[in-house]
Amino acid sequence: MVEATAAVVREAGGPFRLETVRLDEPRPDEVLVRIRAVGICHTDLSVRAGRTPAPLPAVLGHEGAGTVEAVGSAVTRVRPGDTVVLTFASCGACPSCRTGRPVRCDHWAALNLFGGRRLDGSATVYGTGHGPVDDGGSRTNAPLNGHFFGQSAFATHALATERNAVPVRAGDTPFELLAPFGCGVQTGAGAVFHVLRPRPGDTVVVFGAGAVGLAAVLAARLTPAARIVAVDLRPARLALARELGATEVVDAGTQDPVAAVAALTGGRGADHALETSGSVRALRQAVDALAVGGTCGVVGAPAAGSEVALDVPGLLARAPRIVGVNQGASVPERFLPALVGLFRAGRLPVDRLVRTYPFAAIEEAAEAARAGEVVKPVLLLP
Repeated sequence: MVEATAAVVREAGGPFRLETVRLDEPRPDEVLVRIRAVGICHTDLSVRAGRTPAPLPAVLGHEGAGTVEAVGSAVTRVRPGDTVVLTFASCGACPSCRTGRPVRCDHWAALNLFGGRRLDGSATVYGTGHGPVDDGGSRTNAPLNGHFFGQSAFATHALATERNAVPVRAGDTPFELLAPFGCGVQTGAGAVFHVLRPRPGDTVVVFGAGAVGLAAVLAARLTPAARIVAVDLRPARLALARELGATEVVDAGTQDPVAAVAALTGGRGADHALETSGSVRALRQAVDALAVGGTCGVVGAPAAGSEVALDVPGLLARAPRIVGVNQGASVPERFLPALVGLFRAGRLPVDRLVRTYPFAAIEEAAEAARAGEVVKPVLLLP
């Protein structure tokens, strides 16, 4: 087993505590990665708070980037020394995986969120009883819930699979800028490129100017869309959205977004809307802001069990398309290297979203994310 330092959450609402843990040896299809940087996503914070159900105690983190240290006997796509971006896990064997749709994997929930183990029920990470919760050794070798998004990257080392460790030609791109590609950037950009697919002259409205929403703005400006509208409650985020490519912005704290979009489009509405904030109110506004036949992509994840009320006669009259978007509907092994290439070419400046923190300051970084002070906090591992 490999020893690592990990940020462990032991109870809902509890803190991230740095502890010494042990990782299982890589199985034939697995990869041991030395994590150099990992982004903090609101999904991590939602699980910690108990809003998104996942088993605890656990090692979370699902935007890891680092270097391969060891590979299993059946691994062929990566080798020790490769730079990899870690992303979501998929089984590779179900009908969706076999037809190039890994985000629809039959085992997606178990592999990424709710399982905490491999599919066979075995653990990937174990406690040692050492760290701030040292209790004399009673937790030594006790299994922790890991395998979060197939990685559990809030740690100096992570055990992933060949399928979710994507090699990239990073050049001199620092790890802290690679890390967010595995979830936030992939999700926002993929929603635009793979689902909305704006045509010449279209209007795209992005609700929420966080990491996913701003990644969508960056992607939308690479399409033929004529108008890119960002909606948020925070003026500073709206100002950044303008700098990154939004043609117009709407302050939802002082304006009705539906009326504002109608005014911008001569009463027609938006061809595409993307809801990234997780607010059910914003989702209703996004649907109501659509033109006849428009598409609303749903990315933001509110608390489990959340529902939204829709105007059913309006649905019949206006025929909108409402589609859930998971991980940008992407195939990571193809999409992530392409996105990194766009960044390296200066066409996708995700560096504007990132602020770095040392791993030991994970609580400070998590609070900055929760409070909206930072778009994408990224932890640097020692």
